[in-house]
Amino acid sequence: MGSRRNGFNKESFILSVDVGTTSIKCHVYDKEAKIRGSCTNKVVLMYPEVGHVEMDPDSLWKGFTAVVNGAVQDAGVQMSQIEALGISTQRATFTTWDRQTGDPFHNFISWQDQRAADLVKSWNRSYTMTAIHSLMKMVYFLTRQKRSLAASVIVFSAQHVTFRLVWALQHYTQVCQAIDKGNCCFGTIDTWLLFKLTKGRVHATDFSNASSTGIFDTYQMCWSGFLCSLVSLPLSIFPKVENTGHSFGSTDPSVFGVSIPIMSVMADQQAAMFGECCFDVGDVKITMGTGTFMDINTGSKPHTSVTGLYPLVGWKIGSELVYLAEGNAADTGTAIKWAQELELFSDVQETSAMAYSVSDSDGVCFVPSFSGLQAPLNDPKACASFMGLKPSTTKNHLVRAILESVAFRNKQLYETMLRETNIPITKISVDGGVSSNDFIIQLTADLFGRKVIRPQHQEMSCLGAAFVAGLGVGFWKTQEELKKLQSTDKEFLPRRAATEGAVGPSWEYIPVLQSWERALRRSMNWYKR
Repeated sequence: MGSRRNGFNKESFILSVDVGTTSIKCHVYDKEAKIRGSCTNKVVLMYPEVGHVEMDPDSLWKGFTAVVNGAVQDAGVQMSQIEALGISTQRATFTTWDRQTGDPFHNFISWQDQRAADLVKSWNRSYTMTAIHSLMKMVYFLTRQKRSLAASVIVFSAQHVTFRLVWALQHYTQVCQAIDKGNCCFGTIDTWLLFKLTKGRVHATDFSNASSTGIFDTYQMCWSGFLCSLVSLPLSIFPKVENTGHSFGSTDPSVFGVSIPIMSVMADQQAAMFGECCFDVGDVKITMGTGTFMDINTGSKPHTSVTGLYPLVGWKIGSELVYLAEGNAADTGTAIKWAQELELFSDVQETSAMAYSVSDSDGVCFVPSFSGLQAPLNDPKACASFMGLKPSTTKNHLVRAILESVAFRNKQLYETMLRETNIPITKISVDGGVSSNDFIIQLTADLFGRKVIRPQHQEMSCLGAAFVAGLGVGFWKTQEELKKLQSTDKEFLPRRAATEGAVGPSWEYIPVLQSWERALRRSMNWYKR
């Protein structure tokens, strides 16, 4: 296909863009999956009111087109040499717009936004939810289906789109008027970009993004009619859900001068999972950025959780459908950045050496919960805290306690995952900014009692979307071929691993972990939110 489009002598490339929370990155990849050109743009977040987090759709669009042009220029190639475009985006950030004009009715409402927190709280306490929980307990008692048990403890969360969208319908009259006229489009970032890139011809998303909204039924693989009627959301505004690897149409020639086939859209954590080639059941990837996202490949069945692991569609490519179970810890990079602002250190690269410079944290425990605690504790009222401070405590001890807390949260999520899914783990790989910290990754390997791999590539979401797009146009042929393109930066082997047959560490970290768990319990239920 490349030779026909691009003339016989020109090399062709795959272009991939990742729209994150803090930046938009674009890379041009060659056949070896090497980056030939790159461009990055900052994402500007707006805080119009306390708890409100927004992004301007037009500036996001301008940023998107700027990084594509910039990366192609940086690679020193022509736009006509680009064989396909892949797009990876942050999840559950959405806007609504006019189907005719394409004008947005309001800014993007970010996944971090808390405006619907009160709505969520009142729904979770409502008679309706109590009735649903009771009914589902009864159904579980009669059928013993785990899905009914999960539904009997399920609660709404502000991180999902559901109640932020309900809020938008209550507060933006234009949206309701457009719905009445059948003229309103809802979409997460990927859907908005597709609409803009194709000049309004395509209103679609993929299964990985749809399953991350909280409005999608991962069991039936469609938008949830039950949930929409429960909270009064009109199904007419939702985009069509397509495969992750799908020909979404081509970019309008007016955008980049030529038309480029859009061959994948993908949610960022699922894209990172694909980028790390976690194609087999039991493969685990841990992305440590602002927060930590731990995902396990559960194969062709969605995992039903009672402790807050979320069943997601990983990807659907052709007839292959892969599900993931995901747990997250919100404050990873946040905690390290906070420590930097307190001037505990000046450069993040120093933190590993600082932690290694002391033999332990001198009994200090840090609880990383600036935004509450997620699975398996699920306590939004928990506070962040230092405990066990003494006159002998130094900066190095504090830094070590912070880094340890990141690894301890990893262990909690990992154990929840093992217990809940009952799937034997095949491999564990890490990515994201915080994964460059050797101390954290080594301690994670020690606590898991397993090898942890850190790949060479760090822009995993971008690579994953590129891989899916490339497979779609035959740029790469098989998933096996993709595995061969992977290169490892470092393998972390567990030190002083557990005695034969035991699982996890049976050594000096056990008392430290126990103290930390005690500190966690003390930090819980602190705020009267």
